[in-house]
Amino acid sequence: MTLTFPNRSRSYDEAGQRVRFIGHDGMFEIPFGVELDALATAKSAAPTAEAGYLAAFDSARDKIHAVAQKAYSHGRRNVYLLTRSDFL
Repeated sequence: MTLTFPNRSRSYDEAGQRVRFIGHDGMFEIPFGVELDALATAKSAAPTAEAGYLAAFDSARDKIHAVAQKAYSHGRRNVYLLTRSDFL
């Protein structure tokens, strides 16, 4: 199957210092997280509050999904955490 992102929801995880989102491979949900440092790289400006992080995610959504698909293609894991190095 192919990884898709039909649900546009995302959430800020302050404790984990990431934004979480879900991909789907057929009927399976695949959890992802993007470290806050990676969002700053994706947006080219460091957001400082929850709304800023979510806005950074939204503005870089296509790139984030492309990086998530690449990470997913390298093998199956329980959770995928995208870091700054994934975006370079």
